[in-house]
Amino acid sequence: MQNQTSVAEFFLLGLSKSLKIRLILSGLFSVVYVITLAGNAIILMLIWLDSRLHTPMYFFLSQLSCVDICYTSSTVPQMLANLQHPRQTISLIGCAVQMHVFLTLAITECILLAVMAYDRYVAVCHPLHYTFLMNKRVCFTLALTSWASGLLLPVVHTSFTWRLPFCGPNQIDHFFCEMPAVLKLACTNTKMVESVTSLGCIFTLITPTSFIMMTYVRILRAVFKMKSAHSQGKAFSTCGSHITVVVLFYGSAMFMYMRPTSSRSPEEDKIVSLLYSVIIPTLNPLIYSLRNKDVKGAFIKTLQHCRVS
Repeated sequence: MQNQTSVAEFFLLGLSKSLKIRLILSGLFSVVYVITLAGNAIILMLIWLDSRLHTPMYFFLSQLSCVDICYTSSTVPQMLANLQHPRQTISLIGCAVQMHVFLTLAITECILLAVMAYDRYVAVCHPLHYTFLMNKRVCFTLALTSWASGLLLPVVHTSFTWRLPFCGPNQIDHFFCEMPAVLKLACTNTKMVESVTSLGCIFTLITPTSFIMMTYVRILRAVFKMKSAHSQGKAFSTCGSHITVVVLFYGSAMFMYMRPTSSRSPEEDKIVSLLYSVIIPTLNPLIYSLRNKDVKGAFIKTLQHCRVS
């Protein structure tokens, strides 16, 4: 029994063993991290300052920006430290906390993206009842449900994972404590945990994806029935930004968590993890601002106000 509980800390092997590559990646991801924080902070500031953005759609966008700031901060600082000092150690408890925080924010984003799809559905398909159906109480309830789901659901995954014995080796071939990478180090059969993860994926990935697909089928029907080309263009613009984020986020998450264990490779897992934990939170502000006249207008207005001041 003592041998099964001998691991007290893990070594994170990171992205590369080459010093030159690590230095390049360190500089690159430092810039990406700053852009992520700045971009999402600007989105939050604009929504707070401009009264024209005080609508349900931008309320949920502000929630997404909050999630992305926390989400990327749960992994990137650890990754940057690992790039500068290879074979970073992390305690068993620290690894468990990082995994739980990461899953909390990932699941929150999954549910929130489905909520945003519902908001777009109501706006396009029931425009006359939009203010009533998406009142402040409903918006706060939906946002709270997203955060509560994110807080509660990972408890199941992390509790099952950390009941497993870890007796060595203790080298995680990843840049943070992601569940699939940690499970490889367990000293016992992990099929039970993998089954629980698969069930979790049905709720957090398959169900929201199916819901989003159904809402967009109805949205497309409603858009094609519109007689005004301007209305169609506006609907496609706002919905197009959301669809882009959904495809990137859900696609990479499904590839990571729903592949058979036998088909996994550490290098592939690292690349996919970088996509949804680092790159997508950076792209979200750009996707929503570049395709959105209201956000661009609020940004220009804020800049003009600053110059006058």
